[in-house]
Amino acid sequence: MAASRTRCLRSGMWILLFYGVFSQLAEVLTDNALSCEDLRLGHSSADSVDSLTQLMYLCNEPKIDEATQEPENCRDTTAWVECLPAPNISCRLSNGTEFKFSGKEVGFNKTISCRNVSGYSYKVAVALSLFLGWLGADRFYLGYPALGLLKFCTVGFCGIGTLIDFILIAMQIVGPADGSNYIVDYYGARLTRLSITNQTYRKPHLSL
Repeated sequence: MAASRTRCLRSGMWILLFYGVFSQLAEVLTDNALSCEDLRLGHSSADSVDSLTQLMYLCNEPKIDEATQEPENCRDTTAWVECLPAPNISCRLSNGTEFKFSGKEVGFNKTISCRNVSGYSYKVAVALSLFLGWLGADRFYLGYPALGLLKFCTVGFCGIGTLIDFILIAMQIVGPADGSNYIVDYYGARLTRLSITNQTYRKPHLSL
């Protein structure tokens, strides 16, 4: 009877030992699985077919709103794009599960910056300032009715105010009264200090 109890006790101890080792091993393996959001563009992976040249992930280009020339999902100067881990990359999804990608599945979303626009076109503002600035049309358009009326009554402050406003608007020192940014498309972006950056999206042009 005592020998039977001893065997049971030893068996229980071995079971507890194996369980503890297995739990620790599983935890280590889980911790070693990289989160998909921690992947870095341009890094190589030991699991990839060509570990020296293959990228960890690539992100899709955002869909651009024709009216605003900014990403369609832009909210509070932030938008997001879908990112696809490279083929044979294994990483943990946001729900904690590990997944091996083929290069076609979306692994995570990445936030990008975008500009706050509310409908004011840079081209229209510059054109109004150039041709109708002496009537205050530019200031009326940008939401400054008092200054627009004053320019109208004084014929653009005898031309001096018209010239100053044109310079200020062209250099984007004066913007919309609501604090938003101008809508700047390709032709406008070439004229401004704003947007010759990777975040400037070119408006598509129809071929004739």
